[in-house]
Amino acid sequence: MKNQEIPFFKPTIEKEEIEEVVNTLKTGWIGQGPKCEQFELNFRNYIGTDYAVSVSSCTAGLHLSLIALGIGRGDEVITTPLTFCSTANAIVHAGATPIFCDIEPKTLTIDPEKIEEKITQKTKAIIPVHLYGYPAEMTKILKIAKKYNLYVVEDAAHAVETVYHNQKIGAIGDTAVFSFYASKNITTGEGGMITTNNEAVAEKLKILRLHGLDKDAWKRYKAGQYKHYECVMPGYKFNMTDIQASLGIWQLKKVEKWRKMRKQIVQTYNELFNTLKEVQCVVRPGEDTPDNVVQAYHLFPIMVKNPHDRDHLLTYLQSNGVGVGVHFKPVHQYTYYQSILKNESYPIAENAGDRLLSLPLFPTLHQEDVKTVFEVVQNFFTSKKQIHLLNSNAQDTVKK
Repeated sequence: MKNQEIPFFKPTIEKEEIEEVVNTLKTGWIGQGPKCEQFELNFRNYIGTDYAVSVSSCTAGLHLSLIALGIGRGDEVITTPLTFCSTANAIVHAGATPIFCDIEPKTLTIDPEKIEEKITQKTKAIIPVHLYGYPAEMTKILKIAKKYNLYVVEDAAHAVETVYHNQKIGAIGDTAVFSFYASKNITTGEGGMITTNNEAVAEKLKILRLHGLDKDAWKRYKAGQYKHYECVMPGYKFNMTDIQASLGIWQLKKVEKWRKMRKQIVQTYNELFNTLKEVQCVVRPGEDTPDNVVQAYHLFPIMVKNPHDRDHLLTYLQSNGVGVGVHFKPVHQYTYYQSILKNESYPIAENAGDRLLSLPLFPTLHQEDVKTVFEVVQNFFTSKKQIHLLNSNAQDTVKK
């Protein structure tokens, strides 16, 4: 292997983003203002929704979506256990109870065939997660939601570019929430966006994100007559800033170019790993078009066939200069959720969670580095076989 580090992720920040941020700093308006408005307009046009509301994070967006839809104490929200803990945390922050539903073994997204058995009189919403940028089965989920009069809040943290049946993710459910965290497909450092076609919900989201005020600072202080503001509900401090939006404006312009670059990397990974019987690829470019699906290719996870190998492989990769991640440990296995759940089990999610690990994937990752990552994984299993062979020979010698 080359004597160098291959990071798990490296954000692509180019001169246009830097110049836009500097320009924003020079204007003196660095809080929520005109750049946020511009980013929201660009994003809603990209997704194809009537409204887009910028927020401080995807987690904040999920939280606000539930509040804006009237979901709170005593209510239940169904979601997947194979997601980042923030999905469930947002439900708890809203005062509701997360109800987990196991996943499909192929896509690792929530299994719509198992959702109805989780529905009670307390159920108010479903939060599907478009994991790794592959969409959940929204047609079936929407049918269930309509049957039981439930809201659908899409966790689209991984899915900025994702298309489902010729429709952009973000324009399907009651709301959808995107992440612009440092490692996401487009980044504002921290930040998120909520999309919706519901005007009343959009207006409530805008008020909730900024203390419950009916006017933000930009609307109060820009040229013209001073406008007093009113606190119309107890809101939150969940707004984006113009500094962040300055990054997002340019990142969004490049998002499709970067998706194509990541797809090429994923294709190379798949070609290489299809020769290694000890692992299974999860994201496959060949599945980019069935049923009019376009993947966002946010992460490149693999599943080791023997769960006992997973943590050893993680350590081996890191010790050989390759950044890694785990996406994800099932939420119900975390200490807090174990304390509030009654020994619940979701076998498909648990099986996946024990075997998953994510490898480096970002637009500027070189093809040579992709091959190096594969070689390190391959060397791990080769070394394991050699050690096993040595141990077997040693045991045979002792017996003789």
